[in-house]
Amino acid sequence: MRRGEILLDLDFVANWSRELKAMNEGKEGARFRYPESFVELLAVVHACILPYRQLEGFTRALTGHVEELKAPDYTTIWWRVSRIEVDLGPSIDPDKDVTIAVDASGITASNRGEWMRRKWKVRRGFIKVHIAVDTKTKQIVSMEVTKEGVSDGRMLEPLVEDASSKTDVKRVMCDGAYDSRKNFRFLADRGIEPVIKVRKNFSFKARGCMPRKAAAMEQLTRPEWRKARGYGYRWMAESAFSSIKRVFGEDISSIRWRNIVNELLLKASIYNLFMAMNP
Repeated sequence: MRRGEILLDLDFVANWSRELKAMNEGKEGARFRYPESFVELLAVVHACILPYRQLEGFTRALTGHVEELKAPDYTTIWWRVSRIEVDLGPSIDPDKDVTIAVDASGITASNRGEWMRRKWKVRRGFIKVHIAVDTKTKQIVSMEVTKEGVSDGRMLEPLVEDASSKTDVKRVMCDGAYDSRKNFRFLADRGIEPVIKVRKNFSFKARGCMPRKAAAMEQLTRPEWRKARGYGYRWMAESAFSSIKRVFGEDISSIRWRNIVNELLLKASIYNLFMAMNP
């Protein structure tokens, strides 16, 4: 039910002139006409509820209830929202040890033309989203967006590095898609405990990677390793994907790559906001 609440913070109206003055100070070319706080509000409404064209009608209706509020047109809304700098903003303590769950999922590039793709066998592909989720707060601490051809295992390193820049990562949980000697060595060099399910056809040969051999031996000889290592908490990443797709849908509306990444980051940041509201 909390996801259905729309809380409009109208403080941007009181700070409208002051914020615009600061944004336009020293700016070359055309001046900004709408403050960044107002654009951030429109971006959230767009991601949760309304397409850009309907968003223009939303702002026009809002001007009837808020004095001195100016309604932007469709082009201005699209231009400003598509260029907004998105911060995931997870509420994490940088001094606490954190366990992250890493996973990836596909997002449909568009929901248009499904019949045409089935009829004429046209394949548009999909976008791949890689996330690292704090298993305690369920918030996304790191996120990468790639094309469908990028394997899951390749993105473990940048996800962990980004998460480590925000907090102290002590343990990483992944499924078999991330099982590689390179990933085990990377985590070992950083002093991070790897909780990665090795593949069924794994080899006991170390080949320069003792952490992976130790993990393979433990999983083969110790049936209760999942419970002992807390491997079941990996579902936090799958739960984050499920929540995002149920709330925002399984497709995106943007076409350009920069806008695609921005749209997905925006949805992830709103998801983190929901998690912070309901700890």
